[in-house]
Amino acid sequence: MVGIAGEDPTIPDAEELVSVPHGSDFYTLPGRRPMGLDPATGKLEVLDGAFDAVSVFLAPAWVRLRHPAFEVGEGAPTLPLYAYAPMGFRNGEFVTTAARVDPEPRQDPWRFDLDDIAARVAARRAASPENRLVAQLDRCALEYGCRAAQNYFLGRFEAPLPTSEGCNAMCVGCISLDPVNTTAAHERIVKSPSAEEIAEVALEHIAAVPRPVVSFGQGCEGEPLLRAEVLEAAIRLVRAATSSGTINLNSNASRPEQVGRLCAAGLDSIRISLNSVQPDLYARYYRPRNYSFDDVRESARVMRRNGRWISLNYLIFPGVTDLEQEIEALEDFISEVRVDMIQMRNLNIDPVLYRGLVGAGRHGDGIGFLSLMARLRARFPWLRFGYFNPPKESWAEGPGPITHPANLPPKGYVPAGLKRTAMAT
Repeated sequence: MVGIAGEDPTIPDAEELVSVPHGSDFYTLPGRRPMGLDPATGKLEVLDGAFDAVSVFLAPAWVRLRHPAFEVGEGAPTLPLYAYAPMGFRNGEFVTTAARVDPEPRQDPWRFDLDDIAARVAARRAASPENRLVAQLDRCALEYGCRAAQNYFLGRFEAPLPTSEGCNAMCVGCISLDPVNTTAAHERIVKSPSAEEIAEVALEHIAAVPRPVVSFGQGCEGEPLLRAEVLEAAIRLVRAATSSGTINLNSNASRPEQVGRLCAAGLDSIRISLNSVQPDLYARYYRPRNYSFDDVRESARVMRRNGRWISLNYLIFPGVTDLEQEIEALEDFISEVRVDMIQMRNLNIDPVLYRGLVGAGRHGDGIGFLSLMARLRARFPWLRFGYFNPPKESWAEGPGPITHPANLPPKGYVPAGLKRTAMAT
């Protein structure tokens, strides 16, 4: 097996290789011929004929360290929005290049009983048949298989609060609205809930769950700051009833004045989504409308002035995110606003499409994500790495290790099935 972490396929380092995490999916890559190293000759070879390249889509909390190596055939379709990692076979098991960056079990696939979830959804809908937020979470949990929505109905961890049908960015990799050359994974919310409906869901979750988190800004919606007035009213309703729970905003951070209003209402934390802290690369992917990266930076400053928690939802891509120019820009950003946490999130996109998007000279051989995280931790000892939004009760616990061992399913666990083909557009 070879993988691509920069420009050319190479054999992964031993420290990169892990057994494919439980709960990952296997995909074929239509129109792409697999590439590997012939151990007899030491040369790279491409398999022609009836062979398709294959890939691993990692389970939650895992970060891919390389892309699969393949040769794109004429007329090959653009790949759907997944994060593609190499797939190999060693000592009787499939392997890939990955690292677990968050120890929390909140989205380990074997912890979700779909029959139990369906029963809980039905009971919750019956209790609040007119609540538009509950109706949206019903669809997310049962139709889209959203683990966050399923956790809400299971009464644990973090509850999503989708609220906004509109957005002020046109991300190339948007999963809720048809982006360029790809198909959205699901439809965006079309019936935005009221402040009272939002507060009902949030208060229910906060009252029932240890160390609860409730979060605006989900994959099934646009930008929540476009409905800042409703969010502000909902937060005030929640905070009038309780000081418990972490109220979080997942956002593109495009409207700093609205971020300030939400802080005044009782917002605890923000997770700022970005693919790069270099303004031009940011703009190429996010394609912002009526805002710029300066606004994103100012929103982070607003959160820091208010003493709130700042996470980056860092959409990472091997051979781009770990280049020196990006690392230096990231170090400057962390220094300026004192970022508390980087959530290492795989950028879901066709790797060939993204390399073309960033342009020549902006992708190449980087230092690797394991080295990147070690470098940042050495310079910023407080900096936490992870994958999920942490509850405020954990903020003082310290940064913890950079990577974590695999979580294993219970003995006798049998997966529900494997997705064997990635349907292309």
